[in-house]
Amino acid sequence: MADTTTREAAARAIAPGPSGNHGRPPRDKPWLFRTYAGHSTAAKSNELYRSNLAKGQTGLSVAFDLPTQTGYDSDHLLARGEVGKVGVPISHLGDMRTLFSEIPLAKMNTSMTINATAPWLLALYIAVADEQGADRAALTGTTQNDILKEYLSRGTYVFPPAPSMRLTRDVILFTTRELPKWNPMNVCSYHLQEAGATPVQELAFALANAIAILDGVKASGETDAATFGEVVGRISFFVNAGLRFVTEMCKMRAFVELWDEICTQRYGITDPKQKLFRYGVQVNSLGLTEQQPENNVYRILIEMLAVTLSKNARARAVQLPAWNEALGLPRSFDQQWSLRMQQVLAYETDLLDYGDIFEGSAEIAAKVAELKAAAKAEVDAILAMGGAVAAIESAYMKRQLVESNTARLEAIERGEQVVVGVNRWTDTEPSPLTTGEGAILTVAPEVEGEQIARLNAWRAARDGTAVAAALADLARAAKEGLNIMPASIACAKAGVTTGEWGSALRARFGEYRAPTGVASTARQQPGDLDEVRAHVQAVSGRLGRRLKFVVGKPGLDGHSNGAEQIAVRARDAGMDVTYEGIRLTPAEIVEAAARDGAHVVGLSILSGSHVPLVCETLDLLRATGLGHVPVIVGGIIPPEDAAALKDYGVTAVYTPKDFELNRIMADIVAIVDRASEPEAVG
Repeated sequence: MADTTTREAAARAIAPGPSGNHGRPPRDKPWLFRTYAGHSTAAKSNELYRSNLAKGQTGLSVAFDLPTQTGYDSDHLLARGEVGKVGVPISHLGDMRTLFSEIPLAKMNTSMTINATAPWLLALYIAVADEQGADRAALTGTTQNDILKEYLSRGTYVFPPAPSMRLTRDVILFTTRELPKWNPMNVCSYHLQEAGATPVQELAFALANAIAILDGVKASGETDAATFGEVVGRISFFVNAGLRFVTEMCKMRAFVELWDEICTQRYGITDPKQKLFRYGVQVNSLGLTEQQPENNVYRILIEMLAVTLSKNARARAVQLPAWNEALGLPRSFDQQWSLRMQQVLAYETDLLDYGDIFEGSAEIAAKVAELKAAAKAEVDAILAMGGAVAAIESAYMKRQLVESNTARLEAIERGEQVVVGVNRWTDTEPSPLTTGEGAILTVAPEVEGEQIARLNAWRAARDGTAVAAALADLARAAKEGLNIMPASIACAKAGVTTGEWGSALRARFGEYRAPTGVASTARQQPGDLDEVRAHVQAVSGRLGRRLKFVVGKPGLDGHSNGAEQIAVRARDAGMDVTYEGIRLTPAEIVEAAARDGAHVVGLSILSGSHVPLVCETLDLLRATGLGHVPVIVGGIIPPEDAAALKDYGVTAVYTPKDFELNRIMADIVAIVDRASEPEAVG
C-alpha cells in the first residue's frame, strides 16, 4: 500500500496538471511588496508613492517625520531641524490629502509606521478616505501602534504607559467595529532587534507585549467572546530578520507555533483564521555597513530569504531597506533596486510552487524547539513581574537590550563576530555606486520653512470656532474615558493640527521619560579597557576630579543605541557620565554641561538633523561661557557635513564605520587631556 501511494504521488508530481504546474497545488500568491518611504513634503512623497506603485509595488509603507510621530507641529521648538528628515511631515488634513492624492484608498493596502500618534494619523487617513467616498469597511492596512516597544527601542512615545495603552486599545476597538479589514496594530519586534535583542528576546518581548495589549482589551469589558476573537484575528506582527539565516527562519517558525499556543491556551481562540500569525517584515538595518556598502545588497537578499523560504512561516508583506541606508536617505533608484529583488524572487524563481521545504528537518525542528523553550521561560519571567508594562517601568527589558547590544558590539570589536569589510577583508576598491553628485538623497534646507508657511496658511484659512469645539470634544473624550477615535476624526475634519491634537492629550495624560537602561555603575572587568582606564585616571588626577562626560541626544531622534553604548563604555572606562535619555533640547544639554561641570560633551543624532542641532548647541555653550568644552558628534553624517561641523567648532565626528568603541574612548580622553593643558599650565 505504501509503495502504491508513493508511486501515485510520483506520477502526480510528473504529470502536468490543469494549471501547467505538473499537478502540484496552485502557485502561492506573492506577499505584499513594499518600500518604507516618505520624506521632505507630502507632495514629494506622493510623487514617490505613485512612481513606486507604477514599478510594481503592491502596498504602501508610510514613514512619518519625527515631529509627526511625537505629536508636534512643524513649527514647534523641538521640531527644529527635524521636519521632513526621516519621513513625511503631516500637520493636518490638507497634508494627508496631498499625501494620497490620486491614490484610491479603498483599493490600497497602506501600512503606517506610527505609534504614540497612531489614533491621530488613522483619523486623518479615515477623513481622507471619507472624502474619496471610500467605504470604511473596505479599508485595508495597518497602523503599527505598538507603544510598548517605543519605550524600549525607537523612542517615539509621548504619554505614560497607562494612557498610551488606552489609546492603543481605543484604536483596536474602533477598527474592529468600523474598519474590519484593518490591522489596528503591529506587535513590532523589528525595533527590538535593532536595539540589540537576541532571537529569544525578540520572541519573548514581542509576545509579552501582545499579551499585555490583549489582556487590556479583554479586561476593558468592551468585547464579548465573538468580538474578542475578531480582535485577536486582526492583531498582526512586524518583525526583523538578521543575517543568521537558519536561526532567523527558525525564529519565525517558533513565532507561528508560540502564537498559536497563546491564542488557544490563554484566550481560548479556536478559529484557525483568528490564530494565524500574520506578519510583515523589514529585514535588518542594524547590520548594514557604511564600509563597502555594496555588500549590503547580499545581506538584504539573505535576510529576505529567512522570511520567505519557509511557507509555513512566510511573511505576508516584505519591505526591504536600500543598500546605502547607512550612508543617508536612499534615492528612488535605490528603492527600486530593493523592490526588484523581491520581484525576482517571487516571479522568476519557483519558490511559490512548493510547500514548506523545511518540514520534517530534524535540525530545523530542534532549533525551533530550543528557541520556543527559551522564549517561553522569558515570557513567564516577565509575566511573573506583572507583565510587559511592569517590566518596562522597572527598566528590566531595557537593561536586557542594552546588555545584549553591548555583547554584540564587543564581539565585533574583538573579531569574534565577523563583519565583512568592517573587521575582516577591509581593503577595498573604490565604489562607483557611492561617488558623484546626488549619490544619496538629501532634504533641502528650505523644506522646513516651506512646510511651516503651509501650516500657517492652513491655520489662517480654517474655521477657528469649529476647531475650538472639536478640541473641546477631544478633551472631554480623554477626560471621560470615551473612545478617542470619533473625536479625533471630527478634529481631523475640522482642521485641527497634529500639534494641537498632541497638546490636548498631553494636557490630560502628561508626558513620560522612559528608563535609559544604562546602569549607574561601571562593569569591572579586566582586559581591553585597562590602558584607557589608566589614562582616564591620570587625566582625572590632573583635573582634580573624575573626567566628566555629558552624553546628549538633541532633537526628536529616539534611536538611542549609539548613545547608550557610548555611555556604557565611557562609564566602564572610568569616566563620570551624565546620560539623561532622548529628546532633549540643546538648551537642556548645555544646562546639564554647566550643572555637572562637563569636560567634554558628546551629541548623538541619527535623524539627519545634525547640522542645525549641533550648531545650536555650540552657540549656547559659547554664550554660557562653556565654549572651551570640546564637543564630539556621532551619527549618520556625510563627509561634507562632518567637515562643516568641524569648521564650526566640533572636535571630532564619528559615523557607523567607527565601530571600535575602545578607540573612541581613547580619543575622548586625549581630547580632554589636550583641552585641559592651558588650565593645567595656568
